[in-house]
Amino acid sequence: MTISNLTEVAILNLVYRAVAWANYADNAASSPETNIVYGLNTADPGDTGFANTSEAAYTSYARVNVGRTTGGHSILGSAVSPDQPGIISPAANVDFPAGTGGGETVTFFTTGKSGGGASAILWSGSVSPSISTGNGITPRLTTATTITLD
Repeated sequence: MTISNLTEVAILNLVYRAVAWANYADNAASSPETNIVYGLNTADPGDTGFANTSEAAYTSYARVNVGRTTGGHSILGSAVSPDQPGIISPAANVDFPAGTGGGETVTFFTTGKSGGGASAILWSGSVSPSISTGNGITPRLTTATTITLD
């Protein structure tokens, strides 16, 4: 079963940009999430994984917060067209701490709620091309990094 493109956009807007979904959901919780947390992974965490499943571990690695706002994330394509699937991306590059040692290959990223360790994943995706980490390398997800509900 699928959902409509307009519903996909509404869900992504609510989750990543804190934009109310008229007559269905809003951001009126007493302490709503203010950030989306991005993480890097060396393998696909899968549907049953957590943010720390196969998470990067190069020296100095840390997850990065991006504002859960219209300024933090961009809806790609037309947000009101039924012809466009729900696609969202960070509004600016997401730079992770530069490596100070160790090295590995990042092939996936995750997004999730605040908190460390085994926190729930909202959505994950592949990184292409993969990122080789190491001393002096600053891993980056660009504004071309997308999450698509299709």
